[in-house]
Amino acid sequence: MLRILLIVDNLSSTNFINAYWSKSARILARVIYMDKQINTLTKKAESYSKKIEMLREEVAKVIVGQDDIIDKLLIALIADGHVLLEGVPGLAKTLLIRTLAEAIHTGFARIQFTPDLLPADIVGTKIYDQKTMKFLTKKGPIFTNFILADEINRAPPKVQSALLEGMQEKQVTIHGDTFQLKRPFLVLATQNPIETEGTYRLPEAQVDRFMFKLVMGYPEKHQEKDIIQRMTKGTEFIVKKAISEKEIVEIQGFCPQIYADDKIEEYVTSIVDATRSPKKYGLDSEHHIEYGGSPRASIWLIMAGKAHAMMQGRGYVIPEDIHAIAHDVLRHRILLTYEAEAEEVTSEDIINLILQKVKVP
Repeated sequence: MLRILLIVDNLSSTNFINAYWSKSARILARVIYMDKQINTLTKKAESYSKKIEMLREEVAKVIVGQDDIIDKLLIALIADGHVLLEGVPGLAKTLLIRTLAEAIHTGFARIQFTPDLLPADIVGTKIYDQKTMKFLTKKGPIFTNFILADEINRAPPKVQSALLEGMQEKQVTIHGDTFQLKRPFLVLATQNPIETEGTYRLPEAQVDRFMFKLVMGYPEKHQEKDIIQRMTKGTEFIVKKAISEKEIVEIQGFCPQIYADDKIEEYVTSIVDATRSPKKYGLDSEHHIEYGGSPRASIWLIMAGKAHAMMQGRGYVIPEDIHAIAHDVLRHRILLTYEAEAEEVTSEDIINLILQKVKVP
């Protein structure tokens, strides 16, 4: 009834009942249907969120002081996306993805990106077998579930692009033959922000393939003490299987079903549009933005919002879900001008302004 009152709030109740009763009945039927549907979705989301929380707890047994990064990595996994992780050496980036793989009992491969790496070293190649006199396909390390592309910016663009087809299409083509990749499939690429010598800038097309760009910071002082105690006393933390590959794929299939209202979709498109046309939203940032977010930004804002809602045990998206993941989706999709760099304006600053200016539904 509260929803019906909200619908007719701007109308005269008497006139509405007298003149549009049949319309009212249709609205009532639709609201009842939506209530049932959302309740069903919420119950399912609650059951999945408990499984995800178990997975999170297993990873947190080993990884200390990076709770937000763990949450965002799980959101990316739920939404079937990929993550670009930026952080200084020694923050347990490799340990993070390996521990996640162990908690699911799934495949894991670490690829160290170096200047002499070749695309075939990632996807594989064909070799000639003299005994059978036939070409055989030798698959590369990409044919597993979780990939750690360590220091991805140390390899030239041609090698970086070897990941593109796998990340987008979940398949790899080797000399004309196409092979499907395993599911779940997640690429966690890392880059070091403090060392630029011998590195290559990631192509925009490659960066846009990543759902999130996460920035991994230092742990708090008390957390670092906990890390020292764990790592210097020979204590072994056994990671138990918290969820199966099949359940992860099932959760990934459920994620798009989470309900996102038209107003949420309008809110998301306004946020992305503000990165392209800031003047329309009262923002004086046109001279700071060279290129705004692509349509992938809108897609990932909705999908990440749905995954975040599921982790909270909800079958519907609210604006807070979009706020929680907006920076991670947009920070690598807003390309800044030289003027912005000269004035030390960051993409984070622009996202903050956009979220302040765009009207929340």
